[in-house]
Amino acid sequence: MEEIEYLGETIYRWAVGASTYLAAPRRGARLMNWNLSYADGTFRDIIHWPDIDSIDKLVKARGGNPILFPFSARTYSKGEIQKWVAPSGKTLPMPMHGFARQNAFEITRVDKTGFAAKLVQDKVAKEAYPFDYDFEVIYRFQEKEFSVELRLSNHGKESIPWSAGHHFYFTIPWLDGTTRDDYSLRIPAKKAVRHAPNGSLDPVKGHKKTESIANPSIVDRIHYQLTDSLVECICKQDDSRLKIEIGTQATPNPGYALVTWTESDKSPFFCIEPWMGPPNAPENEIGLHQVGPGETQAFSVTVSVE
Repeated sequence: MEEIEYLGETIYRWAVGASTYLAAPRRGARLMNWNLSYADGTFRDIIHWPDIDSIDKLVKARGGNPILFPFSARTYSKGEIQKWVAPSGKTLPMPMHGFARQNAFEITRVDKTGFAAKLVQDKVAKEAYPFDYDFEVIYRFQEKEFSVELRLSNHGKESIPWSAGHHFYFTIPWLDGTTRDDYSLRIPAKKAVRHAPNGSLDPVKGHKKTESIANPSIVDRIHYQLTDSLVECICKQDDSRLKIEIGTQATPNPGYALVTWTESDKSPFFCIEPWMGPPNAPENEIGLHQVGPGETQAFSVTVSVE
């Protein structure tokens, strides 16, 4: 592990065997890039990071892994977007994807194995999520895989609801000479939905467990009730694989979700996003999890390649 300068700030780089990881723990606990080098001098970019010219653009950069907390995507209160109803019954503001990705974090651990960082609760966070808690992001890096754990500790006297997630920007296609048509995605989900403009979830009929990455119908689609914890993206040209393991159980929590999205068919990335639940969890109550007083709850994801 080493400190390096990036656009006037200190970020961290880990070299773990053939893998290199870049992260900015203090800025949204953001993993920025992961690439893998080969003996012939070539490399595979696994997590995409774009060129930006200012550190202030890091928050909205289409790359890395923005952390979605306390809720993923859009929340509503009776049709009003970016609002949610707290357990107290009070309607509160809630930014798109929550506030963690744009918040400062305090580093609680950084060493050769990875890092841990704790959310610094600013005015926006306190207004949107007025609880007594600690939220920590924990990364552990290995040569061909990493794990990331989102951990919420409740220090108060009432239960805290949450439904956090990840927004991985994966480099797809990753093999020279291939297109999205050469990649398939296996998502073992019983249900698929889309997020309606009023915050409800519209069922998708006829979804398949294996889809082509090039299929436009999987863009902005939410899959849940996973029957298996393993999601795989496979390059049909050489059978190289990207694997995402959601949770720590063979069969994940039925609320856990997998979201597929990209900006356009020309984008150098395709997002495969493990969430604790579909959008608008406080209102739809699917994938809404409760952390009791004095308890700690975690959402773990492992990403690997082969």
